[in-house]
Formats: sequence, structure tokens, C-alpha cells
Amino acid sequence: MKYIQYEVKDSVAEILLSHQPANALNEEMLDELILAINKANDDDKVKCLILGSSIANRFCAGLDLKLLRTSTSAQIHSLLTKLYIKLYDTQFNLKKPSVSAVSGAVRGGGMTVAISCDLVVTDSDATFGYPEIEIGVLPAIHYTHLPRIVGKHRAFDLLFTGRVFDAAEAHSLGLVNRVTEVGKVMDEARKLAQNLASKPAMAMAMGRSAYVYAIDSDYRRGVAAAVESFCNVAATDEAKEGMNAFAEKRKPSWQQ
Repeated sequence: MKYIQYEVKDSVAEILLSHQPANALNEEMLDELILAINKANDDDKVKCLILGSSIANRFCAGLDLKLLRTSTSAQIHSLLTKLYIKLYDTQFNLKKPSVSAVSGAVRGGGMTVAISCDLVVTDSDATFGYPEIEIGVLPAIHYTHLPRIVGKHRAFDLLFTGRVFDAAEAHSLGLVNRVTEVGKVMDEARKLAQNLASKPAMAMAMGRSAYVYAIDSDYRRGVAAAVESFCNVAATDEAKEGMNAFAEKRKPSWQQ
């Protein structure tokens, strides 16, 4: 695979994002990620998955803005369908648990990838954020689930200020499970994965299936609406100005 590294170690599939320089997401990368997760799901020797990054201090920068700037509405819709719906469905149908191993910067669509897993482990120097509002687009998928995790007022703060927050705050909000020393995130993720892999496989598969159905709460319908919201906003002049300004390293000029 071009953008994903895949290896099975001690009954754990390690799936690493590997798209220099910052793991910006495109359709081919998402196709490979979904393929890798399905490969692990179909392998009876695999008891748990770890989703991490092969790039130091970079988990995922989110959607490739250069790609968004040059894409048609139909192409953006296809990209978001893979990120918001197909990736979610793939994780939803897993028969085994998954762990995100997060280090460095996690932004926008990278947050979608990270929290698609059942558990999230992060380095203490990791940083998080939903910066979409800064360039005139919407982190619409996160409107669906973030208020359920952190509460509506704290979610509004994160989504509409676009501010960056650290691992300690992410942990206090319930977005991540464990915070490790810098450089130890894969060690902690492997330790956690081994714990999960040691559990009876049938009970884990059936228990996880019952669990994800119990917490779904019409998430799927909200995801479909999020795709439409993002596509509608991405087509506006405001969004085009925001993405151009980001690419040109200048402040956007918003019409008042």
C-alpha cells in the first residue's frame, strides 16, 4: 500500500498512516485505511487493532486542503462519504477492538480518524483541534458526536473557536483514555492491545457488537447530514477564500 503500513505482531494488527509530511487525507489513503481495517477484521489471527502513524510528531492533519481547493462538489462528497460514512461503517462492523495511538498534531479530519477507534492513547505533548471554522468550512461530523462526549457547551467552545488544546485537556474532556510520556504512546497502545487480545474472542466480538449498537443513537443519520452540510459550505465563496488564504499563508479576508 502507498499510504498505509500494515503489520501483524503478537495477534495485533498495527495500521500506520504514512503520508508525508503530515498524513493529510485523500481518497486513496482512506481507501487503503478501510482496506487495512477490513483485512485485520477478516484475519482470525488478529485479536485487536492499533491505528497509529509512522511519521514522528504527526498523527493526522485532516483533509488535504490542496485537494479540496481543486475538487468539484461531487469529488468532495465522495471524499467525505469515505471519511465520515465508510470509515465509520468499517469500524462499526469490526469483530475486534481498536486502539488509536496518537502523537503530535491531530486536527479536523484527523480527529475523525482518531476517535473512530474504541480507545484512544496519546502522548503528553499531542495537540488537538477543530480548525475548520478558521478557513470557512465546518467540522460537521463532530456536531453529531462531540456534544455527547464532552457536553454541548464545551463542544461549542472547541468547534466554534477553533482553538488548539493539549492532551491533558483532551483527557479531562473524555476524548482520550490514557496520556503517556512523550515517545511511549505505541508502547502503551501495544500493552492495552495485548490486554484486549487476551480476552475470549467470541465474547469480545459479541460484546463489542452489542456495545456499538447501544451507543449508536442515530449517529448514522447524523453522519449523512454532516456530509451534506460540509459540501454545501465548501462550495461557498467564504470557504474558497479561507482555503486559498491558508495555502497562501495569509489571513483570510471575510466579507462583512
